[in-house]
Amino acid sequence: MAGLSLEHPWAFAFGLLGNVISFMSYLAPIPTFIRIYKSKSTEGFQSVPYVVALFSAMLWIYYALVKSNESLLITINAAGCVIETIYVVMYFVYAPRKAKLFTAKIMLLLNGGVFGVILFCTLFLAHGEKRVVSLGWICVAFSVSVFVAPLSIIGRVIKTRSVEYMPFSLSLSLTLSAVVWFLYGLLIKDKYVALPNILGFSFGVVQMALYMFYMNKTPIVRGDGKEGKLPAAEEHVVVNMAKLGGGATPDNKNCGSEVYPVEVKALPKSCAAGVDRPLVDPTARPATVEVV
Repeated sequence: MAGLSLEHPWAFAFGLLGNVISFMSYLAPIPTFIRIYKSKSTEGFQSVPYVVALFSAMLWIYYALVKSNESLLITINAAGCVIETIYVVMYFVYAPRKAKLFTAKIMLLLNGGVFGVILFCTLFLAHGEKRVVSLGWICVAFSVSVFVAPLSIIGRVIKTRSVEYMPFSLSLSLTLSAVVWFLYGLLIKDKYVALPNILGFSFGVVQMALYMFYMNKTPIVRGDGKEGKLPAAEEHVVVNMAKLGGGATPDNKNCGSEVYPVEVKALPKSCAAGVDRPLVDPTARPATVEVV
């Protein structure tokens, strides 16, 4: 067993360290799901990274079983399957209907359809070493997709100038995990383990660099209180002015605060420079009070 043999002590050491770091990476989103549980909403979080990670873990378990000498890959990916399944279930519980349907579709497509096709093709159409090679390249391709999946989050960070949805701890743990698993694959001479982690390291470094660049930037906030740019064609926006003394959640629910929707006019483009707040429309009707 290449990963556990005493003839490869460094491989065993890096494989064991990879298990520890990868396990911590799987646990890194826990604060996110605690936040989802407390707010009873998935807010702006996406399910794609967790579904893709679950699919990748399933593939690596299959590869390790076919190769028959990769117990360290089996242990960490089995743990990953359990943890990612819990994340996906929680997402289903608290996500809005549209997000639930989207998540169900990609799970049926990836974890059901695509995995079923791979299983059938490699079991019945490939044999011996050819099966290991074909399955290895499939694992490489989908491991790369795990690292590419957070690109939507990177785009959101750049657009909103906020790192709220890209925790530094997760980026760091993924980068360290990529380095360790690359060395493990190199030592046991398994290119299918080593290759995807080169890209993983690159994406991890990019994410950490973006975090450092945007961590102290002022986020761009839309008129509805969410992160994002103000719509250019919108003539009026509604600003919620919460009374002091009441805590507010992102959706202003169950927080015991009073919210005053006030109609205001957006600034003309010629006056936008140097002014950081809209002017109250003097012709607007008196503000109504909405008790939440």
